[in-house]
Order: sequence, then structure tokens, then C-alpha cells
Amino acid sequence: MSETLILPRAAASHRHRGRLLTAAGILILAATYSALVLTQPATLIDGLGNGVALAAFAAYLLGAVCLLMAALPQLPRAALTLIPVALALNIVLGQFVGSTLVPLYLDSVGTVLVGFLAGRRAGAATGVLGTLVWSLFNPTVLPFAAGAAVVGFLAGTAARYGAVRRVYLAPIAGALTGVLAALISAPVAAFVFGGTAGVGTGALVSAFRAMGDSLLGSITKQALLSDPGDKAIVFLAVALLLYAVPRRVSHAFGFVRQYRVLGHGPQRGER
Repeated sequence: MSETLILPRAAASHRHRGRLLTAAGILILAATYSALVLTQPATLIDGLGNGVALAAFAAYLLGAVCLLMAALPQLPRAALTLIPVALALNIVLGQFVGSTLVPLYLDSVGTVLVGFLAGRRAGAATGVLGTLVWSLFNPTVLPFAAGAAVVGFLAGTAARYGAVRRVYLAPIAGALTGVLAALISAPVAAFVFGGTAGVGTGALVSAFRAMGDSLLGSITKQALLSDPGDKAIVFLAVALLLYAVPRRVSHAFGFVRQYRVLGHGPQRGER
């Protein structure tokens, strides 16, 4: 009898703490992003030896930790082993594609994968952590941590509300995510780079500048062209990957089972 009274209270306490941590993480990320956009610190790309960069890194890290702590009670052990792999995917693909003439990024594959499998908070935390790890040897990506969090959060949201149950819905959700990501990243790219870090995306910015557009206008147009297509490809690729892996692997994640992310419930015995 006592257990039936205590367990619901414990569950409610965990939910309340999770909501508070999630709100704190989102507020910290939003405040850090806003401060960087408003103050436009030119020394941010000098690396963590610079005070501004170190403060931004610490603030973003704190926000990521809050989100991760909020998600941890619901994450299986498989998710904890998946996150480091996701970070590596983001960095390797992003670094490679950024050095080519392709006007895309493909640096959010791991973030979307975690969002689809483990939910919004885990996806957002993975996006931020991936950016922070990458910034240790490429400081120019540090300001984009908030945008990476938004991509992970929206990937989890899309999965939760059925965007992966039909494969054709995944790229639509990705394209919509890309529009918001573009609007968030454009001001950062304008003051940090005076353009963009990628070779292919930089060529688009230069073309718009040659047409007489302002720097921010050129970067926003480039982002609105590149980001929706990039995220549509990433969302579709990750959705196809999840359908290709054995069902027992995807259903090891409680988020997938609870919200029927792949369009079917758990197999008999999985509950």
C-alpha cells in the first residue's frame, strides 16, 4: 500500500525536476545566444584562451548539462553509448562537407539520430555537446551551439508527433527544421565570419553579395537555401537508417516505444 502512494509521488517529483532542468537549459542557451548576437564579440573565434570564448563555452556547456540531466532518468544505457558516436558523426561529416563545394553541412546526423531515438532533451544536449567538442579544435563553430540544440530538440519533437512513421514525412519535418535553423544561424554567421565557414555555402554568400544584398541578407538567403535541403536530407537518411536496423535495436529506447516513433508498438515481451 505504501509503495502505491510513494511511487506516484516519486514519479511526479522526477517529472517536475525534469521540467525545471529543461527550462533552465533552454533559458541558458537562449540567453547565451542572444548575448553573442547583441554584443558581436569579434574575438570569439580566437579560441578558448580568450575570455569571451571561454565564458560562452562554459554557458553552453551548462545548458547542455541541464538538458542531459533532465533526460537521463528516461535514457537507457544504449543512449549513453550512442551519444559519443553521434558526436563523432557530427564532427567528421561536418568537417568533411565544409571543405567541399557542396552548399550543405551534414553536421547534424548524430544529433537527429539521438533526437529520433531518445527524444527532445537528449537531442538538444547532443547538438550542443557536439558543437562544444568540435570547437576545441575549430573555434569558429562555437557560436552555433544554440542552433544545434534547436535541431536536436525539433528532431525529437518531430519523432514524438509522428514524422518518422511515414518515411515521406521525415524530409518535410527536416525542411521545416532547416528554416528555423537558418534564421537562428544567419546572425551568428554574419558577425563571426563575415560570411560562412563552408566552401560551398561561402560561394552562395559571395554570389548574393555580388548582386547587391547586404551581408546579413546574403547570409540569410544562403541559409534559407542550404539549411532546409540539408536538414531534409539528414532527417530522411536517419529515418531510413532506423527502419533498416533490427527492431530490437530501435525498441531498446523507451522513447521509441512510448511514442511509437516508427509506427508500431513494442514486440511481445518488450514491455
